[in-house]
Amino acid sequence: MSDSLLIADCGATKGEWCLYSGGRRSIKLTQGISPYFLDEAGIEAVIVNGLKSFLSKPVDCIFYYGTGCANPANQKKIKGVLKKIFPTAKKIEVATDLLASARAVCGHQRGIACILGTGSNSCYYNGAKVVKNSPGLGYVLGDEGSGAYLGRKVIQYYLYGTFDEELKLAFEKTYNTNKVEILENVYKKPLANRYLAQFTLFLSGNRGHYMVENIIEDGINEFFFNHLCKYSEIWKYPVSFVGSVAYGFRDVIKQLCESYEFELGVIYKKPMDGLIKYHTTNRY
Repeated sequence: MSDSLLIADCGATKGEWCLYSGGRRSIKLTQGISPYFLDEAGIEAVIVNGLKSFLSKPVDCIFYYGTGCANPANQKKIKGVLKKIFPTAKKIEVATDLLASARAVCGHQRGIACILGTGSNSCYYNGAKVVKNSPGLGYVLGDEGSGAYLGRKVIQYYLYGTFDEELKLAFEKTYNTNKVEILENVYKKPLANRYLAQFTLFLSGNRGHYMVENIIEDGINEFFFNHLCKYSEIWKYPVSFVGSVAYGFRDVIKQLCESYEFELGVIYKKPMDGLIKYHTTNRY
């Protein structure tokens, strides 16, 4: 493929951009983009400031995946900004992070694609598009298996006094915080889901303790039971995962897939490598 491609995977806090041309890739990390909180000028500033070295190079096709892009108005906003910055691009596609994950892990094959990061999501992908999506309820009512969900369990165990003395001391040594500060961050400050998700690192750092293992396995099992079991296709096609939580606890995911008798596909920390493969082997 001779066309130069610009592929973007943009969350609300950070974005990863890949310029692929002549078989070579260049990666840039930028500030995140949320079309709910940034206007066109703000989005343009993030892209222009973050991709200065890319702007002088020809870009034929742009594939942008990002948060908030299930909303048609947000898609239109992002696409308009990209057209302005890259006026010679022949094709600009703006799509959701869920489609990015599905294309990354499934390619052109059918399968179940899952996101386990700060939040959680899943879908059945027919090799071309997302056909079914288990409804996401956000971190307050749902997001089972996510960083926010697991981090909330860590906080509950600590504040309820459920942790044994070993884990209690380990928590207090790791985090210089208290009940008042925790509740302030959860109930009064913005982005509580990200605040909660940071406590997933405590689980990663204390693997082997039975309480930690119970939190991890129970949390991810909730995702399997409440979401994956609802797809009739789960018994026909592999299930694959993207996200820091999925990658960090891939041993637990493998064990659960064996218990549920699901065929495990791949587990990626980030979707970019899979997206590059998808778009460089796809005739569009």
